[in-house]
Amino acid sequence: MDIFDKISELYDKRRQVERGGGDERIERQHARGKLTARERIDYLLDDDTFVELNPFIEHRSSDYGMDAASGRGEGVVTGYGKIHGRPVYLFAQDFTVYGGALGEMHGEKIAAVMDLAAKNGVPFIGLNDSGGARIQEGVSSLDGYGQVFYRNAIYSGVIPQISVIMGPSAGGAVYSPAMTDFVIMVEETSQMFITGPKVIETVTGEAISSEELGGAHIHNAISGNAHLMAPSEEEALDQVKHLLTYVPNNYEQQPLREEYEKDTNDRPDIIDIVPFESTKAYDVKDVIRELVDEGSFFEIHRDFAKNIVVGFARVEGQSIGIIANQPKYLAGSLDINSSDKAARFIRFCDAFRIPLLTLEDVTGFFPGIQQEHGGIIRHGAKILYAYSEATVPKITVILRKAFGGAYVALNSKAIGADFVFAWPNAEIAVMGPEGAANIIFAKEIEESDHPEQTRQEKIDEYRERFANPYIAASLGMVDDIIDPRDTRKKLVQSLEMLATKEEERPKKKHGNIPL
Repeated sequence: MDIFDKISELYDKRRQVERGGGDERIERQHARGKLTARERIDYLLDDDTFVELNPFIEHRSSDYGMDAASGRGEGVVTGYGKIHGRPVYLFAQDFTVYGGALGEMHGEKIAAVMDLAAKNGVPFIGLNDSGGARIQEGVSSLDGYGQVFYRNAIYSGVIPQISVIMGPSAGGAVYSPAMTDFVIMVEETSQMFITGPKVIETVTGEAISSEELGGAHIHNAISGNAHLMAPSEEEALDQVKHLLTYVPNNYEQQPLREEYEKDTNDRPDIIDIVPFESTKAYDVKDVIRELVDEGSFFEIHRDFAKNIVVGFARVEGQSIGIIANQPKYLAGSLDINSSDKAARFIRFCDAFRIPLLTLEDVTGFFPGIQQEHGGIIRHGAKILYAYSEATVPKITVILRKAFGGAYVALNSKAIGADFVFAWPNAEIAVMGPEGAANIIFAKEIEESDHPEQTRQEKIDEYRERFANPYIAASLGMVDDIIDPRDTRKKLVQSLEMLATKEEERPKKKHGNIPL
């Protein structure tokens, strides 16, 4: 056998690896409406940029017939490539080999490519399609999971980590995505759960389908475990590509500034979007679109905790993160889920040097026994902690209401806002005029010959004296009261002046966020 025979042997072995579980299993994958691991990689990455790593790794288990099983590629494809010219490292689990189940060497492959991503300071993407742990390998498979979990944790805040769920993700397989920055799911074909429908029915007697238990809509709208979803695998991978345009490669870099073309289309006047009456609802997303570069708003967690809106956008090409109360839902108040949603997004932006814009129109924390017993104190404190901890540029615009503890929590000057602007109709107070009047003037209202008339007079009196932006401005809690039509201009100026901001925090191992 000469060198050319050896080279031929190499290519034969590589072709075997690339075939995964074989033609029959590939056809089954396609019949489910799913791409194969390699097809997903080809779609996600720029043409001819993928470089595979460790293609010939195989398991070393001999129990339960594993010694006779062919483990081509060990059920996962790993490597690196480029997206829009930017380097990324990634893995794609191959459901045609052992159902994508994670064993010892499968975990080692993923851990190795994660280490390379961190060393090189580039984003890491996981394409998940796995039935869970490879039980034939026993505790070794659990150790494989541990290797991955550990790296998810220690590289958090170092490089962006994105998970795409493209099939089942069961048992231990769900914890790695849960520790990454963003989770994207495919409708109808992806599910996440710790214990599957059969186990639940056996233990509790409850019958439920996989989709009803852990489908894309469940995790995007109810549990909040996923941040985005798409009707097809291709569209889910497109979301990965789009998301990466807003974030830097690592924590030491600034997000890339896109070339900015001045808007030529007329936009609706911002004054017409927000009703003057503080009790009338409106869609804060219309305000966001008025303030940012046209077509640049990319919402995150759209279907979860709708009383707050978070997402990325650009202002004159610069990437920013936006947190905005949504008056269309729960009057824009803060509850347990919206507190978690906002705090997590704030911390991501701070980790990767993305400036924060807060659009405030909040009645307070949502009242109720369920909220109190569910821990609204602890959850609400997460927002306070996240804003206080953040050292990126932080700008707040008070659109209408800013009441009580929620006013303090939503990036007030007291917890580190760089600039706070208020519209002239803003109401900033300990509580709303209606509630305050009922407490402060309770006796006068009760003893009045015309209690409703007296009550309204006292509400108007309180609003005039206290619930306006000028008191807060006179105390330095608001930097300026602005014409709503100048809001974008103020935002552009502020971002420019804060571009070189540096802020140190007391030296410590780490803080203890109220989880």
